[in-house]
Amino acid sequence: MRFSRRRFLSTSAALALPCTPHFWQRIAQAADPAEGTGGETVLVVIQLSGGNDGLNTVVPFRDPAYAAARPTLKLPADKLLKINGDLAFHPSMTGFAKLLEKSQLAVVQGVGYPKPNRSHFTSMDFWHRGKLSETEPFGWIGRGTEHLPAGSTAVHVANGDSPLALRGPSSRNITVRSLQEFQLRVALKGDDPARRKVMSRFAETSAATPAGNSPLLDRIKLTAQETYRSADKLREVSPDYKTSVSYPDTPLGKQLKLIAQLIAAGVRERLYYAEIGGFDTHADQLDQHASLLTQVSAAMTAFQDDIVAHGQQSRVLTMAFSEFGRRVKENGSGTDHGAASSLFLMGDKVVAGPVGACPSLTDLDDGDLKFHTDFRSVYTTLLDDWLKLPAAEILGASFPKAALLKA
Repeated sequence: MRFSRRRFLSTSAALALPCTPHFWQRIAQAADPAEGTGGETVLVVIQLSGGNDGLNTVVPFRDPAYAAARPTLKLPADKLLKINGDLAFHPSMTGFAKLLEKSQLAVVQGVGYPKPNRSHFTSMDFWHRGKLSETEPFGWIGRGTEHLPAGSTAVHVANGDSPLALRGPSSRNITVRSLQEFQLRVALKGDDPARRKVMSRFAETSAATPAGNSPLLDRIKLTAQETYRSADKLREVSPDYKTSVSYPDTPLGKQLKLIAQLIAAGVRERLYYAEIGGFDTHADQLDQHASLLTQVSAAMTAFQDDIVAHGQQSRVLTMAFSEFGRRVKENGSGTDHGAASSLFLMGDKVVAGPVGACPSLTDLDDGDLKFHTDFRSVYTTLLDDWLKLPAAEILGASFPKAALLKA
C-alpha cells in the first residue's frame, strides 16, 4: 500500500494529536505489569512559592533571639510540635511530626546560596536553573532528563506552564492537571466513530507499509503505531488505582494524589513537579502561614502514606523547597524577603531529623540568616546518589554532597 504525502497530511490532521508519542508509549507500558518499572528511583519536587518563613516553620524556640526579634509573630512554645530540645514544627504541621516519628522526614537547615538575591523572580530562577545565572536557558531537571532514556519526560502536575526547572534542550516536559487530561491528550475523543475510524485507518496503513522506504515515513509509522497502542492501553491504567488514603481537598492534595496514581500505575517517569503559592507573607502572616503549612503538611503526609500503601516507598523521594526564607525581625504583622531557610526531604531513604545546624539569629547577613548548605549541594546529592545522573555535568560545576540519604 502506497502512503502518499497527501494521505498522511489528511489523516494526521484528522487525528490532531498534540504531543510526541514517546511519553504516552511509556505510560501505555504501565498497563502491562510484565514490563514493570525496573525499580528506578523517582524524585518529586514541591515548590513553595513566595518565600516560606523558615523561622516560623522550624522554630528555634529556646533561642531568646527568636522571641526578641518577633514580639508579635513568635509562636508559643507550649503549642509547638517538638523536633528536639531546641527546634519544633509550627503547630499546624502535625503531619510532619508524624513523618518524623516514622523516620521519613529530613529537615535540612540553613539552605541558600552566596550573595543572596531577594527578588522572587531572580532567586526562584536560580533554584530552577541550578545555576546562579540569569542567562542559562534551561533548568536543572530539564537538563537532567537529557541523561535519561529516550522518551523520558518530566511531569508538571499543576496549573500554568511548565516551570523553568523542567525546560531542557529537548523540551521533554509536560503539564497536566488531572488523569482525565492525560487520557484526553492521546485517547480517542469519547466514542466518536469518525475519529476511531481515522485512528484505525492510520494504524493499519502504517503497519501495512513496508519499512525502509524513507526515514520520515518510518518515523510516521512509529508515531502512529505507538500512539494507537497508547490510546488503547492508557484507558486500562486508571481503573486499577485504588487507595485507602484520604487526601486533603486542596490543590496540592490533588496534585500529589495524581502523582501517586501515576507512580502506583507503574508509569516509568522519574521526575514530577508540583506547586503551592501564597508564602509571600508581608502582612497578616500568622493565619495565612498557618493555613499554608497545614496544606503542605497534610498533602505531603497523605502522599507518603499512599506511596507506602502501594509498596513504592523504597523508590520515591520528595523534596519541598522555597526560593528564600524571611527576615529574622518581623515588620509588625509579617516578614519581609530574606535569605537562607529550611528545605524538606521525605521518604524512607532520608536521614531523618535535622540536617545541619540552625543558623545564628544574631550573626546575620544584612538582617538575614546566613546559609551553610548550598542548594546546589542538595541537588548534587539527589542527582548523583538518588537519580544516578551526572550532577557536575548537569549543574555545570562540582559541589560537595550533603548527608541527606541513608547509605
